[in-house]
Amino acid sequence: MRIGIDLGGTKIAACAMSDDGKEILRRRVATPQGDYSATISEIVALVGSIEKEVGEIGTVGIGYPGSVSPNSGTHRNANSTCLNGRDLIGDLTSRLGREIRGANDANCLALSEALDGAGRDGRVVFAVILGTGVGGGVIVDQRILIGRNAIGGEWGHCPMPGTDRSDRRARPCYCGQEGCIEQFLAGPALEAEYFLRTNERRSLDQIEKRSIDQIDPSAAEVIDLLCERFAGALAVVVNTIDPDVIVVGGGVSNVKALYERTPALVASRIFSDQFETPIVQARFGDASGVRGAARLWDART
Repeated sequence: MRIGIDLGGTKIAACAMSDDGKEILRRRVATPQGDYSATISEIVALVGSIEKEVGEIGTVGIGYPGSVSPNSGTHRNANSTCLNGRDLIGDLTSRLGREIRGANDANCLALSEALDGAGRDGRVVFAVILGTGVGGGVIVDQRILIGRNAIGGEWGHCPMPGTDRSDRRARPCYCGQEGCIEQFLAGPALEAEYFLRTNERRSLDQIEKRSIDQIDPSAAEVIDLLCERFAGALAVVVNTIDPDVIVVGGGVSNVKALYERTPALVASRIFSDQFETPIVQARFGDASGVRGAARLWDART
């Protein structure tokens, strides 16, 4: 049995999968806010309850925000700041008494989609999470590209293309940089764009619907901005690694215009006379991250 844990800012999702990749069960609990020890205990309890119900001890993989420093082995750059400076994998290994495998949550989504999801036919898969935050992951031949500095795929913390210094300074990021892609493409950033235009607070779902219904010019502007910015940010990736497929997950991935408009916008920005790369929504949706965490034990090494 493979057990996957997806450690998010508001929830901890868990799943159990058979060794041949079939899902057995899922669980979800709230993430203890700002309490590292309680978070560790919650994960340990989830693993224990799954193993008790299934009647089998499993391997454990975890997807987490941020990354692990190659120098110290401790967590860094997590938007769940209580993880930073902590040895998450080491502490879970100690509490559970077995080897734990871990990877960035976007890498877990990418792995899940590359193994048997929307990117399963691609040799090089670039996957992005557009949600409360923005992340990316690269899979090559079913292997996660971690990188020498353990930041492979951290696309969300590159500077947003097409912005000047004043634009970037106006959008400081928790990572310590300014004007990161996350600050322009995350759901809260898009909702803030709408608020600046209307002084009204609406969810991204509402903004998209009002744009589709053609009843709100400000909503249409926000969706246009999303597609333009997404295309500009993706063009850098396409020019750099030229992936076989681009898979999009997270709440913002539900915006239909991303798939209808973005390919032509990317085509106009890249160093080629064609753009044949499919841009597709994640097959497993919100479950991709936790499935990928479980399947860290199945990935090629």
